[in-house]
Amino acid sequence: MKISAIACAMAFAAPAFAEDAPNANTVIATVNGADITLGHLILVRSTLPEQYDQLPAEVLYSGILDQLIQQELLSQDEKAVETLRVRLAVDNERRAAIASGVVDLVASEAVTDEALQAAYDAQYASAAMGTEYNASHILVETEEEAQAIVDELKAGADFAETAKAKSTGPSGPNGGELGWFGPGMMVEPFQAAVETLKPGEVSGPVQTQFGWHVIILNETRVQEAPSLDSVRAELANGVQQEAVKTYLDNLTGAANITRVTEDQIDTALIGNIQLLEE
Repeated sequence: MKISAIACAMAFAAPAFAEDAPNANTVIATVNGADITLGHLILVRSTLPEQYDQLPAEVLYSGILDQLIQQELLSQDEKAVETLRVRLAVDNERRAAIASGVVDLVASEAVTDEALQAAYDAQYASAAMGTEYNASHILVETEEEAQAIVDELKAGADFAETAKAKSTGPSGPNGGELGWFGPGMMVEPFQAAVETLKPGEVSGPVQTQFGWHVIILNETRVQEAPSLDSVRAELANGVQQEAVKTYLDNLTGAANITRVTEDQIDTALIGNIQLLEE
C-alpha cells in the first residue's frame, strides 16, 4: 500500500510532457505566466558557434535556458520598452527567416536525378576536356648549368639519373617526375614549354622564378570527364543556385514593386542610427 501510494504521487507530480514525446511546443519554463518552449531553446542552440559542440548537452541546456529566462524577465520589466528599433529588428528577423525557408524549399525541390544529369551533360558530356601532361624536369640555378645538362642528355645521359644527381628541386630524388597536370597548372613559361614538346622530347633551358629548368615530356592523354557521383555536390549547388535565381526572377517579374531611387534620397542616411530613436 505504501509503494502504491508513492507511485501514484509521483505520477501526479511528473511533468505533463512525460507521457508524450517532447516536441517544439513542450513548455520547459514559465516566467510570470509566459511560456518558454523546447523550440525556443533548440533555435538558440542552432545559432551557437561550433566551439559549443564540445560542451555536454546538459550544460548547454542549463545555460541557454537561464539566458532565455533572464531575457523574458527583462522583457517583462517596467523599464522595458518596445521601441521603433525593436519593432524594425523583429520585422527584419521575421522577413529573413520566412524568406530563408522559401529559399531552402525551392533549392531542395530543384535537386532531382534528372536535374543533376542535365547539369552534368551540359558541363561535361560535350565539353572538350583538353590534354593532360606527364613531365619530368631538372632544376638548376643558372642557364649555363641547364644548357650543360641539355648537352649531356643529347649525348645519351639518362634523364632520371641526371635529375637525381643534379636537380635542386624537391622532385629531384624522384628522378624529376612531376606526374600528371592539366593546362594552367604549372607556372609560365614552364607550361608553355611543356605544351610545345612531343612525348620523349627534351626542352632547352626554361627560366621561371624558381630557376632554370630542363624538361622532358613523358606522355600526354586526353582528360577524362569526372563521374557524376564525384561532382554531385558541385552540380547540386549549381542547380540550386539557378533554381533560386529563376524563382526570384519570376517573383520579381510578377510583382508590383516601387522603390525610391538613389537620386531621390540621400543615401548617406543609411548610416544615421539616430533615425531609429523615437
